[in-house]
Amino acid sequence: MKILLVEDDEFIGESIKEYFEMNGSKVDYYSSPKKALEEIYPDHYDIFLIDINMPEMNGYEFYNELKNYSSSPVIFITAYSDVDHVEKAFNIGAADYIKKPFELKELELRVKRLVFKKTDRIKITDDYSFDIKKLKLFYKNEEVELTPNEKYFLEILVKNINNVVDSETIKNYVWEEKSICDNTLRTQVKKLRNKLKENFIKNVRGCGYKIEKKQ
Repeated sequence: MKILLVEDDEFIGESIKEYFEMNGSKVDYYSSPKKALEEIYPDHYDIFLIDINMPEMNGYEFYNELKNYSSSPVIFITAYSDVDHVEKAFNIGAADYIKKPFELKELELRVKRLVFKKTDRIKITDDYSFDIKKLKLFYKNEEVELTPNEKYFLEILVKNINNVVDSETIKNYVWEEKSICDNTLRTQVKKLRNKLKENFIKNVRGCGYKIEKKQ
């Protein structure tokens, strides 16, 4: 699961980031919403966690910029307790709203409810399936051993099944480094294919990769 967190209180932000990363998620944390808009790819995230009261721009304004590029759910985080702010959050498309102070476990439960409310295991072929929650690949119900990068690579393809994911999007999603060359991606794909008994990863020349789900 990949999370975008925007929270100007760095103590709260770092606490949320540390908690979710200890539980296996990838969290991109920004204390500045303007910097986040300059650097992120909104369609790379499974969910957004956004503080409302921030000095550069409020959370509503920030989310209005994001939702033109992504349909991922948003949970607003705020110290506001009045109904007017709750109403405004839901009116602009919030999936949920949590008031400070809160337990991190409660936030985790709300996130999982939104991200994993669909079937966790996605069937790719008659024999292969991918657990989108646990990032595990199965062949005839036996787990295939994968590296972390292979898991993230399959995750983004499965989430976009039957559609081409361009190479730049894949590189930005899978690797933390900003300067990954195409050869590194090709090597990654080759090693993964060598583990598979059937090749369901398709290379679309000049574009990227896709998984074609067999009907």
